[in-house]
Amino acid sequence: MKRIFALFAIIIALFLSACGQTQPETTVEDTNTTESAVPLQVVATIFPQFDFVRQIAGDRVELTMLLSPGAESHGFEPTPRDIITLNNADLLIYVGGHGDTWVAPILASLDRHDIHTVALLDLVDVVMQEIVEGMEDHHHHDHDHHGHSHDHHHHHDDHDHDDHDHHHHDHDDHDHHHDHDDHHHDHDHHDHDHHHHDDDHDYDDDHHHNHGHHHHHHDHDHDHHYDEHVWTCPRNAIATVRALTDVLSELDPANAYFFRENAAAYIAQLEELDSAFIDVVATGVRRTVVFGDRFPFRYLTDTYGLTYFAAFTGCSAETQASPATIAFLIGKVQDENIPVVFYIEFSNRFIANTIAEATGARLLEIHSAHNVSHADFTAGITYLDLMWRNVETLREALN
Repeated sequence: MKRIFALFAIIIALFLSACGQTQPETTVEDTNTTESAVPLQVVATIFPQFDFVRQIAGDRVELTMLLSPGAESHGFEPTPRDIITLNNADLLIYVGGHGDTWVAPILASLDRHDIHTVALLDLVDVVMQEIVEGMEDHHHHDHDHHGHSHDHHHHHDDHDHDDHDHHHHDHDDHDHHHDHDDHHHDHDHHDHDHHHHDDDHDYDDDHHHNHGHHHHHHDHDHDHHYDEHVWTCPRNAIATVRALTDVLSELDPANAYFFRENAAAYIAQLEELDSAFIDVVATGVRRTVVFGDRFPFRYLTDTYGLTYFAAFTGCSAETQASPATIAFLIGKVQDENIPVVFYIEFSNRFIANTIAEATGARLLEIHSAHNVSHADFTAGITYLDLMWRNVETLREALN
């Protein structure tokens, strides 16, 4: 972070006044629709919220993803170009957890008190990261000081799925990534029941009206490690899309109807995805999954009643597990005849390969949607595409 702040003085001195003039002062004549004359400048830090806005707003906003396609999201630090982009933004959408400690100081240094910000952790019920049996417990994560229930989701015996409502980063010279896409449907959905926020998901009155710098909502995230991967559960994706639609509609009333129509269509597709996960778990012959990798899927497994074992927590920076952890996971696969060992996108697969070689289990990728490859980004791959792949991958693992 010191390196970043050393850049700030130079960046701000050289570019700030110029950047502040890059947004047109006059409106562009609109001759054929009720679209806003000047599109909202929307910045998403990583892929999930980038794609959610893409589905809601299509080409009615100017949308940028800070994270380069193919880059690891953990340890992201903004570049000088990112600082300029942020200085021109109307809306910043970020995760809001421990990995986003750079947000508040950068926005403060830019003196952008008018920028609207939305943190995903404010939009859904969140849980703490946890250390489960056999998992590496690295002290710099300080997990065991936060009151985790280590057996929290290893006892879903009734499997009542309807009731489980539940870098180093190569980023120094990336291009920003703009994309537009439309989808269309709407529905109400299931509620979670096991976290710490009020879960009625009506953000019209509370959430998105608290714009500007509301980073004080996240001070606790620096002391406690919440599981930040809220988007990995479709039900959380639905709540997030609803909240983002409200924010976009408030900021751009001329396009509110367009945003809400698209969101309705998209939510219907997310509900289909939710139903598919319910069905896959209900028809599976087992309820246990094994990750020879980091584990960013707690919201998914909690929601659908699965037990997991993994080498690391979802935000761990480690890539090498101890012999004890690897031996534990090998034993678990053998004892329970687990047919699949998962690894996540951009993984070196070393641990998963070791487990598979020792047990004969098949290696399969399950995608956390943190980010996508250059090829997938260029091809327009979406959150739904990735999650539907996960449905079929999970089907194989449970059968």
